[in-house]
Amino acid sequence: MAEFMTGLKRTHYCGDLRLADAGKEVTVCGWVQRCRDLGQLIFIDLRDRTGIVQLAFNDTTDKEIFDKAFSCRSEFVLAAKGVVCERSAKNPDIPTGDVEVLVSDLRVLSKAQTPPFEIVDDLSTNEELRLKYRYLDLRRRPLLNNLMLRSKVAKVTRDYFAANGFIEIETPMMIKSTPEGARDYLVPSRIHHGKFYALPQSPQIYKQLLMLSGVDRYIQLARCFRDEDLRADRQPEFTQIDMELSFVDVEDILEINEGLIKTLFKEVLNKELDVPFERMTYAEAMESYGSDKPDIRFDMKLQDISDLVRDCGFGVFTGAIENGGSVRAIVAKNAASVYTRKEIDKLTEYAKGIGAKGLAYVRWVDEPNASFKKFMTEDELNAIYSRLGAEKGDVILIVADKNSTVLSTLGALRLKVADRLNIIPDEFKFLWIVDFPFFEKDEETGEWVAMHHPFTMPKEECIRYLDTDPGKVVAKAFDLTLNGVELSSGSMRITDYELQQKMFRALKLTDEEIEAKFGFLVEAYKYGAPPHGGMGIGFDRLAMLMCGADNLRDVTAFPKVQNASELMSSCPSPVDTESLDVLGICVKEEDKEAAAE
Repeated sequence: MAEFMTGLKRTHYCGDLRLADAGKEVTVCGWVQRCRDLGQLIFIDLRDRTGIVQLAFNDTTDKEIFDKAFSCRSEFVLAAKGVVCERSAKNPDIPTGDVEVLVSDLRVLSKAQTPPFEIVDDLSTNEELRLKYRYLDLRRRPLLNNLMLRSKVAKVTRDYFAANGFIEIETPMMIKSTPEGARDYLVPSRIHHGKFYALPQSPQIYKQLLMLSGVDRYIQLARCFRDEDLRADRQPEFTQIDMELSFVDVEDILEINEGLIKTLFKEVLNKELDVPFERMTYAEAMESYGSDKPDIRFDMKLQDISDLVRDCGFGVFTGAIENGGSVRAIVAKNAASVYTRKEIDKLTEYAKGIGAKGLAYVRWVDEPNASFKKFMTEDELNAIYSRLGAEKGDVILIVADKNSTVLSTLGALRLKVADRLNIIPDEFKFLWIVDFPFFEKDEETGEWVAMHHPFTMPKEECIRYLDTDPGKVVAKAFDLTLNGVELSSGSMRITDYELQQKMFRALKLTDEEIEAKFGFLVEAYKYGAPPHGGMGIGFDRLAMLMCGADNLRDVTAFPKVQNASELMSSCPSPVDTESLDVLGICVKEEDKEAAAE
């Protein structure tokens, strides 16, 4: 039967005790990590969120307490009172390894069944089982440390913005559904049958309205929701360090955020960062790295060799160029010993899997061996090697296709090869991506489509091209990336009513659509809007990278898996017919069958 803590009050956390505490009477509480029975001595490692301390029991001092300690098992919850003593056999591997607590009073607060997996730091149990028993998994030190670091990031963030004149304001969680790039999660209304709220993909419209309200500087650790396919750095619900500033321009927003990141890394990780961060245009990022979120910790840039192979005898190369595409390459230095022909075949299959038609290569062991050698002259081949700076020991990977396929494929191969060669330094490299195109051409339809939300401001000198040459329009938009991960996206906002109408027309929105989706915001702009802009930093992604984790699940207390379900509580789950009737909702039979499966 569980005992109560009557007469006992926790005085110290387990992981805080040190040799300086020797002689003190303390009370500690926690879970049993391990029991060791040495006959007349019993040792129990007691664990709480701060760490582990050893409890010592001697059968010559108090037989009743000794017998109680003997009955304890892994994950029992205990309260122990005793005197801190210096250990005779010290453990240098833990911070409390110099001391132990000689127990004079022990309470078993809760007994535990044998857990489905051992609660240890280095665990090989499959993730599905750990997610099913997430509350047990969170007892492990690595995950607990991640959550504590995340908490500290949140505190330092709030302190930083408060010190810089920002007001923290909560925006609604149930809002009007507006187009923001991903599917909305919808909430049916009980009162207004047939109508729905949406969970916010971001607080975009509300934070702009706050600027119109005169708030001037807004900040929120905002919960956001997007119904989209999941991956390692994406969850359906996430937190965003969301901000908006009035009477500023791009430089002001970049500066305030560089200050935030510098402060976070100093106070949370004790790392000094140099600011300002490096900047790169969108065009340069795509041309050199094949990505708008390039990992710049290593080189291996993309190089265009289209001019060298335009008139060669290899139809794959010439055909791509004739169709408006290009031929580009990356050079993996000193990779020939790692990338055998078999390994390169695997890369080829990978490239095909992400959209390429194939992968040409040169593997230079004793002499260059090109997969397309028979189609080209020695002079043409040598010109390629010279342009690329290739030499003995290198591997050249070449893709020929339409530009978007070439860039994205080589960008992905660059990361895969660098990881395989283990050439990516363990460091933090921040990068601003600026000068984004305002529109991109749909390769299927040939039409220009917007790359940003409709309130993004184009550069002033580009406004005249909105109707005549959309490809020349550059957005006052900016992204912050870290080690190849997009951390944030932001922009200056349109504040001129006429320009906003012009932008809506450029996006091919009808007057009816404008009124239905954005009428209240458009109306607000008629009453005087300050120049303003802002951005949102992916709080979860930032915490993930600061922890050195490679998946958002490692910094999320109760995460979803790839199909957007939570294994612990088995959600989403069916709802009874009565609840659906109140909302005026009927689920189709085929949907019920799919849900059951």
